[in-house]
Amino acid sequence: MKKSKAKVAFFDFTDCEGCQLQIVNLNTVLLDILEHIEIVNFREAMSEPRDDYDIAVIEGSISTEHDIKRITGIRKQAKVVIALGACATIGGVNAIKNRTPLNISLMRVYKDKADKFKTIAVKPIDQVIKVDYYIHGCPVHPNEVAEVFKCLLLGKKYDVPNYPVCVECKMNENVCLYQKEQNCMGPVTRAGCNSWCVNNGNICYGCRGLIDNPANDAQNDILANYGLDVNEIIDKFTLYTAVEKKYVKEIKE
Repeated sequence: MKKSKAKVAFFDFTDCEGCQLQIVNLNTVLLDILEHIEIVNFREAMSEPRDDYDIAVIEGSISTEHDIKRITGIRKQAKVVIALGACATIGGVNAIKNRTPLNISLMRVYKDKADKFKTIAVKPIDQVIKVDYYIHGCPVHPNEVAEVFKCLLLGKKYDVPNYPVCVECKMNENVCLYQKEQNCMGPVTRAGCNSWCVNNGNICYGCRGLIDNPANDAQNDILANYGLDVNEIIDKFTLYTAVEKKYVKEIKE
């Protein structure tokens, strides 16, 4: 008897849908995965969605009470939930608004129409529902997407790397960006992207979130060695990680 395929649905909340576009960009790897799953809801790639899903892949952060109600309903049906991308996993760029009171954020964006929009502080989805698998990044790295789906289909746990991007940079023989007088979040950002941005001439912006136990003294030594002050990098530091208030508070102190 032929085994039925797992039914997968993609949902988006507050996001740009760039991470879902990365799924389409998987090309031949996606074809291999499709041999074992059936996509029943995916706005980026199909026009006739269904709601008989087993696995929910969720992109985007939670920013309204309606979002909370909707994602709770998705979790009730889904046997497995995958958080896709920085907005879903750590709040992402959307969480920048958490750095100021909500009424001020609303006034900045909507001016005299601010009272017509209802919003809440941005939350990654695991602050509202249980998440089974995480795929970090902005956008997500195709190799990690494939690896997570393979683990899921095999019934295995996927362990998100918990060491800094600097490790991958060294393995890829990149020159440290601090030596080039550039500020980089690699020393405190969790790896798993194969130092994607640095490999291609950019800095690490911390889109994968913070490692669990950053070596505070070592990071302070980096700042001291290159004559930098914490305030010089705090804006870069909170571009993606504004939700993680505890560590931001620690480095300010």
